[in-house]
Amino acid sequence: MVKERARILVVGGGYVGMYTALRLQRRLKRELERGEVEITVVTPDPYMTYQPFLPEAAAGAISPRHVVVPLRRVLDRCRIVIGEATAVDHAKRTATITTLATEEEGTGGQQLTYDELVLAPGSVSRTLPIPGLADHGIGFKTVEEAIGLRNHVIEQMDIASSTRDPAIRDAALTFVFVGGGFAGVEALGELEDMARYAARYYHNIRPEDMKWILVEASDRILPEVGEEMGRYTVTELRRRNIDVRLQTRLESCADRVAVLSDGARFPTRTVVWTAGVKPHPVLAATDLPRNDRGRLRCTAELSVEGATHAWAAGDAAAVPDVTAGEPGRECAPNAQHALRQAKVLADNIVHTLRDEPLRTYEHAYAGSVASLGLHKGVAHVYGRKLKGYPAWFMHRAYHLSRVPTFNRKARVLAEWTLAGLFKREIVSLGSLEHPRAEFELAAGGKPSQDPPHNPKGSS
Repeated sequence: MVKERARILVVGGGYVGMYTALRLQRRLKRELERGEVEITVVTPDPYMTYQPFLPEAAAGAISPRHVVVPLRRVLDRCRIVIGEATAVDHAKRTATITTLATEEEGTGGQQLTYDELVLAPGSVSRTLPIPGLADHGIGFKTVEEAIGLRNHVIEQMDIASSTRDPAIRDAALTFVFVGGGFAGVEALGELEDMARYAARYYHNIRPEDMKWILVEASDRILPEVGEEMGRYTVTELRRRNIDVRLQTRLESCADRVAVLSDGARFPTRTVVWTAGVKPHPVLAATDLPRNDRGRLRCTAELSVEGATHAWAAGDAAAVPDVTAGEPGRECAPNAQHALRQAKVLADNIVHTLRDEPLRTYEHAYAGSVASLGLHKGVAHVYGRKLKGYPAWFMHRAYHLSRVPTFNRKARVLAEWTLAGLFKREIVSLGSLEHPRAEFELAAGGKPSQDPPHNPKGSS
């Protein structure tokens, strides 16, 4: 039994936010029924996105709706508020929240009071002041971006197939990916695989007509899988005629021309930006301590340093790695740590409410797996190195075991099974991004090319 009524506020509905709330509602089931505890989750989306499946969703191997987990169904004992936390005053135990309703009402943000705070807003894309990037760049952090990129790639193939202008055709069939981490490499691998397959249905496009370029500022890609597997990945991508440029930066993409630091220039209509992330801006609008990278300074128990009743994990938190042999090391901000940290964080909140000792987060990094397209992958797990089909199979098996809910596991497995029996779908549904365009034209107006309202804001 808890000592007194507790209001728990969870900011963010991603890995940490959803799994923390899920574990809290299980462990505090009786307290929730008695009204002794209240859990509120503030999130910009009514779903949690399982990001490791975004590349397969972009390639059409998984339906977009199976990459997301509906929070209202999973967190049925929690109060779900669709909106954003714009500021937190932990000294007063209040958070300023904006929702779709507050925008309509024009009354400004509303104040939520709490007793225990979990800050897990995740991260946003880290961009640089590169000319043309804001106008032409495409991100790869959300399911909307993944499906939009799939539609865009197929649309470019349609343009190339129908134009008589060789310059337009060349630009349409040139795809530049910036960033050699998991997001960039897996997105490139899956989409190149899809486009190669789709080319057989175009009478005048061959796979070798397309240019796929990976730009990475450092001297290696996929550092998480180790140097040897990173070199293998470069070899495998180049064998597929993908131009991998290491120690190279994107300097401009203005006027639809990608200019690289090595002097190369590529007219292109596709620049995908996956070059890192940064902490969510809401962290700067709190009175909680942050490190030089903008992440919250945390203890090994996942509480915020010097702030009682404040907790954090995942991308937003700088958590000490107690398994490291050297002091000062921090846990990597990846999904593997986030999932495990969420469980310890939820347990420690329960321990705090029940006046029990706290647990220390301790997990040695097991390794990483990456997909490079259908039946292709690399893995470095528990010291063992795998490549090709075994690594690809391990990638699928691991993430199938980690995707939340039995419902999603069954649906993803069914889609994979059907995909093995039937041909790929190569349909572009780009018109979904402007659903009112045809009606506006029929009504005598000019179709709007503005995207639909985005509750997430500019971030």
